[in-house]
Amino acid sequence: MGSCFEKCLNKKRTYNVRGQEEQNAEVDKPEEESQRGYWSHKMDFILSTIGFAVGLGNVWRFPYLCYKNGGGAFLIPYIIMLVLAGIPLFYLELAFGQFASLGCLTVWKICPLFKGLGYGMVIVTALVTIYYNVVICYTVFYAFASLTSELPWVGCYHGWNTLNCYDGGSISNYSGTKPVWSSEEYYTRFVLDMSDNMNNIGKIRWELALSLLFCWIIVYLCIIKGVKSSGKVVYFTATFPYVILTILLIRGVTLPGAADGIKFYLTPRWELLLEPTVWKDAATQIFYSLGVAFGAIITFSSYNKFNNNACRDALIVSLVNCGTSLYAGFVIFSTLGFMAHGSDIPVSEVVDEGPGLAFVVYPEAISRLPGAPFWSFIFFFMLFTLGLDSQFAMMETVITAVFDELPNKISSKKPLITGAICFIFFLLGLPCTTRGGIYVLTLMDWYSAGFSLFFIATMMCVVISYIYGIRQFGNDISSMMPGILPNSVWWKACWMVISPLIMIAVMIFSFVKYTPASYSGYVFPPWAEAVGWLVAMSSILVIPGYMIIPIMRGHGNILQRLQQSLQPSWDWGPALNSNRVLAGYKALPGSIPEINVKTVPNAYQTPPLPREKREHENYPETDYEMTQDI
Repeated sequence: MGSCFEKCLNKKRTYNVRGQEEQNAEVDKPEEESQRGYWSHKMDFILSTIGFAVGLGNVWRFPYLCYKNGGGAFLIPYIIMLVLAGIPLFYLELAFGQFASLGCLTVWKICPLFKGLGYGMVIVTALVTIYYNVVICYTVFYAFASLTSELPWVGCYHGWNTLNCYDGGSISNYSGTKPVWSSEEYYTRFVLDMSDNMNNIGKIRWELALSLLFCWIIVYLCIIKGVKSSGKVVYFTATFPYVILTILLIRGVTLPGAADGIKFYLTPRWELLLEPTVWKDAATQIFYSLGVAFGAIITFSSYNKFNNNACRDALIVSLVNCGTSLYAGFVIFSTLGFMAHGSDIPVSEVVDEGPGLAFVVYPEAISRLPGAPFWSFIFFFMLFTLGLDSQFAMMETVITAVFDELPNKISSKKPLITGAICFIFFLLGLPCTTRGGIYVLTLMDWYSAGFSLFFIATMMCVVISYIYGIRQFGNDISSMMPGILPNSVWWKACWMVISPLIMIAVMIFSFVKYTPASYSGYVFPPWAEAVGWLVAMSSILVIPGYMIIPIMRGHGNILQRLQQSLQPSWDWGPALNSNRVLAGYKALPGSIPEINVKTVPNAYQTPPLPREKREHENYPETDYEMTQDI
């Protein structure tokens, strides 16, 4: 379609109503494109999206959930949730952002009353960005600590060790009362210098604070020019982890006891499939892993060309993401099998979740490999690059949302404003580097991106499917991807019924089985739980809170104002006038030339918007342009 369109433009001269000839160069490189920008290459987008979806959770959360929920049997609900919810929602966001070429905030021109959903996405993403970079700074700390001849968490003779320290070997030779891995004491008593409870936050750990500052500087330098710069960095950060995972897998499967670990990882326990928790965990992992409702998918796709095949991209990224999770499980459990084999401890007693797996169990296992410092450094450097990709995407989401709302003349100050945002987030993350920082981090992780994400995603499906109209949204998709069959009954059924019902079921089950936030057996006090719920509700309450603004801006009585705010704004649709014509939308006012749609094949292959949606009463008057054949 693109080549046909270009040929059509080259054969036409375009005139406005004053008879002034427009230059075709302006059509080929319109003003809107140069102001916002696009991905330099298709692979920039693919790798950036894969880098966002494939994060730390693929390494430290999925393998644990697979073991916890039935081993190989867990793959059944996992794949089902991927097909019924993960891929459809991922595709929905890709198509949504690509069609309008707008970030997750401004894209809600589709239904101004629900622009609060965009603000909710930005709030969730900003909260996660703050503490996620703290986790990344842990990997930096460990990577630098690995640059020694002997890893610092080896042995029980350091100043931070206790009488209960256990440094490996046969457990039968242990003489303490309660064995604690030496790597765990290094993590809790030296790296974190963890206080005994949340009421005792303590002072800032300057080593962690400097590591956090280093991470924010790296993030800033990589996103300073938007997708033009971050799109190039991901060629390394998105592919390097696969190289390291492969190296670690080859090394892991050659270790004694590796087969026991892999067997433990994949052995199916079919009886667990009858537990609702298993299905809830599968849906939650798919949801978090793909990054649905964070706004990053919408943001990244908004920099795509209008006719990009978003359906294909959704399948590629989703399958690569889930395949990476499964692949990382072999890497982790082959090494854990070796660790259990050398200590005469069952694999089930060395398995842990989250930071415990990344910063306690796996470092202990690496310390027993020949050339341990080398393997330790590349492992934590791999975690660093995994985390950076996701951090790039989340920061780009926040920054794009800010600049889409600001006047175009502010775009020249993007490096300055980006630096200011990074510095503010650095300051907000400093409490997580205190002695009680792990409690703050856990509290934010527990509440900031849980219930609110499912609620936002459910409302997004409702607004697009029922208020805007699933038929019109299908027509919009067909205008971008004609003849590719991306607009089928299956996708519509998922967006309208299947995916929302799954998310509602997960939310209900989460409330029924709700447990307060805790860390390593310590249950947070009621005041901390209240703060957590305030954090969770901040991204939800903004949705009804923002509804007041479009209603106040409307005209007529309250019902008329409500009806107006439920309709797309006058400038909703593709960003470029050439694409608006192809999609059946009215051209935006301005100097960008129009095309003669009579000479463009299939220009109106799909029905245009209904009159009430195309010609809003606030649509400004503009001169229509005329075209004349040469």
